[in-house]
Amino acid sequence: MNFIELAKNRFSCKNFSDKALDRDSLNTILEAGRLAPTAQNRQGQHIYVVESKEGLGKIDELTPSRYHAPTALIVAYDKNNTFTYPGDKCDSGVEDATIVLTHMVLAAASIGVDSCIVNFFDPDKLKEQFDLPDNEEVIAIIDLGYKAEGVKPLEKHFKTKELDELVTFL
Repeated sequence: MNFIELAKNRFSCKNFSDKALDRDSLNTILEAGRLAPTAQNRQGQHIYVVESKEGLGKIDELTPSRYHAPTALIVAYDKNNTFTYPGDKCDSGVEDATIVLTHMVLAAASIGVDSCIVNFFDPDKLKEQFDLPDNEEVIAIIDLGYKAEGVKPLEKHFKTKELDELVTFL
Protein backbone atom coordinates (compact mmCIF):
# COMPACT_ATOMS: atom_id res chain seq x y z
CA MET A 1 0.00 0.00 0.00
CA ASN A 2 1.41 3.41 -0.88
CA PHE A 3 1.65 6.17 1.72
CA ILE A 4 -1.43 8.13 0.60
CA GLU A 5 -3.56 4.97 0.74
CA LEU A 6 -2.14 4.19 4.20
CA ALA A 7 -2.94 7.72 5.42
CA LYS A 8 -6.41 7.56 3.87
CA ASN A 9 -7.26 4.16 5.39
CA ARG A 10 -5.84 4.66 8.91
CA PHE A 11 -8.61 5.60 11.34
CA SER A 12 -9.11 6.07 15.07
CA CYS A 13 -10.26 2.71 16.41
CA LYS A 14 -13.03 3.10 18.98
CA ASN A 15 -13.33 -0.56 20.05
CA PHE A 16 -10.45 -3.00 20.37
CA SER A 17 -10.51 -6.78 20.59
CA ASP A 18 -8.82 -8.48 23.53
CA LYS A 19 -6.03 -9.82 21.28
CA ALA A 20 -2.69 -8.80 22.78
CA LEU A 21 -0.16 -6.86 20.76
CA ASP A 22 2.87 -9.02 20.03
CA ARG A 23 6.30 -7.75 21.06
CA ASP A 24 7.69 -7.59 17.50
CA SER A 25 4.84 -5.33 16.39
CA LEU A 26 5.24 -3.12 19.44
CA ASN A 27 8.98 -2.85 18.84
CA THR A 28 8.40 -1.89 15.20
CA ILE A 29 6.04 0.88 16.32
CA LEU A 30 8.44 2.13 18.99
CA GLU A 31 11.33 2.04 16.51
CA ALA A 32 9.34 4.24 14.11
CA GLY A 33 9.01 6.76 16.93
CA ARG A 34 12.71 6.57 17.70
CA LEU A 35 13.53 7.32 14.07
CA ALA A 36 11.21 10.33 13.86
CA PRO A 37 12.88 13.67 13.19
CA THR A 38 13.02 16.18 16.02
CA ALA A 39 14.37 19.73 16.18
CA GLN A 40 18.16 19.55 16.14
CA ASN A 41 17.74 15.79 16.65
CA ARG A 42 17.30 16.41 20.38
CA GLN A 43 14.99 13.39 20.74
CA GLY A 44 13.31 14.79 23.82
CA GLN A 45 10.41 12.38 23.63
CA HIS A 46 9.70 9.73 26.23
CA ILE A 47 7.26 6.91 25.54
CA TYR A 48 5.73 4.94 28.41
CA VAL A 49 4.32 1.53 27.45
CA VAL A 50 1.32 0.54 29.56
CA GLU A 51 0.15 -3.08 29.29
CA SER A 52 -0.51 -4.19 32.86
CA LYS A 53 -4.05 -4.47 34.17
CA GLU A 54 -3.14 -2.01 36.94
CA GLY A 55 -1.66 0.54 34.54
CA LEU A 56 -4.54 0.30 32.08
CA GLY A 57 -6.93 0.69 35.00
CA LYS A 58 -5.19 3.96 35.94
CA ILE A 59 -5.77 5.23 32.41
CA ASP A 60 -9.41 4.14 32.57
CA GLU A 61 -9.84 6.27 35.70
CA LEU A 62 -8.78 9.34 33.70
CA THR A 63 -10.47 8.85 30.33
CA PRO A 64 -13.31 6.87 28.76
CA SER A 65 -11.27 6.74 25.57
CA ARG A 66 -9.06 3.67 25.97
CA TYR A 67 -11.71 1.62 24.17
CA HIS A 68 -10.40 -1.66 25.70
CA ALA A 69 -7.03 -1.39 23.94
CA PRO A 70 -4.60 -3.97 25.36
CA THR A 71 -1.65 -1.56 25.03
CA ALA A 72 -1.44 2.18 25.61
CA LEU A 73 1.51 4.45 24.97
CA ILE A 74 1.86 7.63 26.99
CA VAL A 75 3.67 10.17 24.83
CA ALA A 76 5.63 12.84 26.69
CA TYR A 77 8.57 15.15 26.13
CA ASP A 78 11.32 16.57 28.31
CA LYS A 79 10.70 20.32 28.81
CA ASN A 80 14.45 20.74 29.38
CA ASN A 81 15.40 19.18 26.06
CA THR A 82 13.67 21.34 23.44
CA PHE A 83 14.79 23.82 20.84
CA THR A 84 13.59 27.40 21.42
CA TYR A 85 12.62 29.06 18.16
CA PRO A 86 13.75 32.54 17.15
CA GLY A 87 11.66 35.13 18.94
CA ASP A 88 11.62 33.02 22.14
CA LYS A 89 7.83 32.55 21.95
CA CYS A 90 7.69 28.78 21.64
CA ASP A 91 9.79 25.65 21.61
CA SER A 92 9.83 22.34 19.78
CA GLY A 93 8.50 20.08 22.57
CA VAL A 94 4.91 19.52 21.48
CA GLU A 95 5.86 19.58 17.81
CA ASP A 96 8.60 16.98 18.25
CA ALA A 97 6.45 14.66 20.36
CA THR A 98 3.63 14.97 17.82
CA ILE A 99 5.94 13.99 14.98
CA VAL A 100 7.01 10.94 17.02
CA LEU A 101 3.36 10.10 17.73
CA THR A 102 2.45 10.40 14.05
CA HIS A 103 5.29 8.12 13.00
CA MET A 104 4.13 5.51 15.50
CA VAL A 105 0.44 5.46 14.50
CA LEU A 106 1.33 5.31 10.80
CA ALA A 107 3.85 2.53 11.45
CA ALA A 108 1.15 0.69 13.39
CA ALA A 109 -1.25 0.99 10.46
CA SER A 110 1.43 -0.24 8.06
CA ILE A 111 1.71 -3.54 9.96
CA GLY A 112 -2.01 -4.02 10.60
CA VAL A 113 -2.15 -2.65 14.15
CA ASP A 114 -5.03 -0.31 14.95
CA SER A 115 -4.69 2.82 17.04
CA CYS A 116 -6.45 5.81 18.51
CA ILE A 117 -4.80 9.06 19.57
CA VAL A 118 -6.33 10.13 22.88
CA ASN A 119 -6.16 13.63 24.30
CA PHE A 120 -9.37 13.54 26.37
CA PHE A 121 -7.70 13.47 29.80
CA ASP A 122 -6.02 15.80 32.27
CA PRO A 123 -2.26 15.45 31.63
CA ASP A 124 -1.38 16.61 35.15
CA LYS A 125 -3.55 13.89 36.70
CA LEU A 126 -2.00 11.31 34.38
CA LYS A 127 1.50 12.41 35.42
CA GLU A 128 0.43 12.09 39.04
CA GLN A 129 -1.16 8.63 38.55
CA PHE A 130 2.03 7.28 36.99
CA ASP A 131 4.47 9.37 39.04
CA LEU A 132 6.11 10.79 35.92
CA PRO A 133 9.01 13.23 36.23
CA ASP A 134 8.27 16.93 36.74
CA ASN A 135 10.38 17.87 33.71
CA GLU A 136 8.10 15.93 31.35
CA GLU A 137 4.91 17.09 29.65
CA VAL A 138 2.39 14.52 28.48
CA ILE A 139 0.78 15.31 25.13
CA ALA A 140 -1.29 12.21 24.33
CA ILE A 141 -2.04 8.56 24.86
CA ILE A 142 -1.99 6.16 21.91
CA ASP A 143 -4.32 3.17 22.18
CA LEU A 144 -2.86 0.18 20.32
CA GLY A 145 -4.26 -3.21 19.43
CA TYR A 146 -6.55 -4.87 16.92
CA LYS A 147 -10.03 -3.63 16.13
CA ALA A 148 -12.94 -5.65 17.43
CA GLU A 149 -15.02 -7.49 14.88
CA GLY A 150 -17.17 -5.19 12.79
CA VAL A 151 -15.39 -1.96 13.77
CA LYS A 152 -15.23 0.59 10.99
CA PRO A 153 -14.18 4.22 10.77
CA LEU A 154 -16.72 6.77 11.93
CA GLU A 155 -18.65 8.26 9.02
CA LYS A 156 -17.07 11.68 9.51
CA HIS A 157 -13.62 10.10 8.94
CA PHE A 158 -14.24 10.31 5.21
CA LYS A 159 -15.52 13.90 5.23
CA THR A 160 -12.48 16.01 4.54
CA LYS A 161 -12.25 19.51 3.19
CA GLU A 162 -11.07 20.11 -0.34
CA LEU A 163 -7.39 20.88 -0.72
CA ASP A 164 -8.07 24.46 -1.85
CA GLU A 165 -9.81 25.12 1.48
CA LEU A 166 -6.71 24.10 3.39
CA VAL A 167 -3.87 25.35 1.23
CA THR A 168 -2.95 28.80 -0.03
CA PHE A 169 -0.17 29.33 -2.53
CA LEU A 170 1.65 32.59 -1.90
